Amino acid sequence: MKKLNLIISSLLLLFVFASCSTSKEARTLKKSVVGNWQLKSITTEGITGKIKAQVLDEADFNCFIGSTWRFDKYNNLGYYEISKNGGECVAVKRNIRWSIFDENGSPKILQYKRVDAKYKDIDEGKAGFRFNILQLTVNSMQVKSDINFEGKPASFIYNFVRI
Repeated sequence: MKKLNLIISSLLLLFVFASCSTSKEARTLKKSVVGNWQLKSITTEGITGKIKAQVLDEADFNCFIGSTWRFDKYNNLGYYEISKNGGECVAVKRNIRWSIFDENGSPKILQYKRVDAKYKDIDEGKAGFRFNILQLTVNSMQVKSDINFEGKPASFIYNFVRI
């Protein structure tokens, strides 16, 4: 009986570890994301005309244009930094914890949470921020976040270049 319990326990542990493992595609995407990036532009889908909107619970989306982002390899930490832009934008450097979310049959997702200097979540109770990865090459990355704008579905598309 003890032997049977040991076998069942071992199989359960194996199942838990296998279900938590990351796919080869997600590991490859993670390696491709690692490094330094600059946000060159943000385009919209489903929104017409000029808009003023806060994104990522931080600042107006125009403040993010030119921001620098770092995704570290070993600890899934990093940061983004917004430069001061006249009276419109406040300089911010925000630590993040990031990962690639990989669910079978779904688009791959770049996700992050904002963290403080001790790497504790600062947006407790929130899921963080998720972006569908539309395109990822050695020198460019395009990700998309779906939003609700004036009661209608819309999207922001973030266009990054490696620096």
